[in-house]
Amino acid sequence: MSEWLTWVALFGLAGISVLTRSFFMIGEKPLPIPGWLRELLKVAPLAALVAVVAPEIFMTKGQLITTWQDARWPAAVIATGYFFWRRDILGTIVSGMAVMLTLKLGLGW
Repeated sequence: MSEWLTWVALFGLAGISVLTRSFFMIGEKPLPIPGWLRELLKVAPLAALVAVVAPEIFMTKGQLITTWQDARWPAAVIATGYFFWRRDILGTIVSGMAVMLTLKLGLGW
């Protein structure tokens, strides 16, 4: 790809990004959103988070994990339990990482 085409692609992508992000601010009156869509948009961040985290826990190299001796599973269970117990994000991360590192480094999982 030539330098000229690279610049065209960059400015094109920037223009499309600005247009799509400002689409809802261009109109003079707010767009009507149905109630069912408003409810679905409330859980969209959680769905996106699950879509990113779940493959990291349940898959390796594009395949489902078939053994229980994977440090990610106990770490995810402990971290989830800690979160529901204390509702603390930092403690959730620390507890999950402590379990995972202990199993990986200590037991060689």
